[in-house]
Amino acid sequence: MLSVIVPASNEAGWIARCLGAVFASDPVPGGAEAIVVANGCRDDTAEVARGVAVPPGWRLEVIERDQGSKPGALNAGDAAARGGIRVYLDADCTLSPPVLAQLATALAGEAPLYAGATPVIPPARSALTRAYARFWRQLPFNHMVAPGYGLFAVNAAGRARWGAFPPIISDDTFVRLQFAPGERVQVPGHYDWPMVEGWRALVRTRRRQDAGLRELEAMHPGLMSREGKPRLDKAGLARLILRDPAGFAAYAAVSLAVRAGKAGPGFTRGR
Repeated sequence: MLSVIVPASNEAGWIARCLGAVFASDPVPGGAEAIVVANGCRDDTAEVARGVAVPPGWRLEVIERDQGSKPGALNAGDAAARGGIRVYLDADCTLSPPVLAQLATALAGEAPLYAGATPVIPPARSALTRAYARFWRQLPFNHMVAPGYGLFAVNAAGRARWGAFPPIISDDTFVRLQFAPGERVQVPGHYDWPMVEGWRALVRTRRRQDAGLRELEAMHPGLMSREGKPRLDKAGLARLILRDPAGFAAYAAVSLAVRAGKAGPGFTRGR
């Protein structure tokens, strides 16, 4: 059985689309369930989730938690899950129909494995986000197998690699680095992963990402050595800049703002 765990904090505008795509998936061998954990919500995320039609062969459970903690939501979802294969999905992501069946097949073995699908960044509304995303997508991290943002999955042996999700920012990186590069697989099915919109959201998100990596290095020394990320040398960076100078300008401006510690209000989702 496959369990899809969806932590959702104030995601009323996204959760119906997310679940609709999950329930429209190709048949999953052994059956499947979706568990939405509404954590610290000030909107009607839970009510919207409960209102989504559940097709035959699926089970839906909605859990409400007062505390707005994503690791806590992931742990609550794990505690309720019945499936040996666990798929952890952000509420603003939209799966294409083949993804879940492909993940189930890829994770069917006994050896510990981590898996992801193929991320697609939909066109953003703001020109800044479109430029930033275009350049960011070309960086080495995004060419790794199963980078894991927005969606990652493990089989039962893989889930045994760690206990409860610790109270950290980068839960996806923490899980991915429990596995060596040779233990990670990526299926061809794609999912939409929308990037946050506008200057303030990009700066705050990037600051959070950087803080999450520093936190992991401090709390789990040596874990980052499993990353296996290709290096970007000066020549490679120069080629990226020449290919997309506007994208580089957007990316560099956000990076400099993060270093300078400047960002105003306006960030709502934790990416």
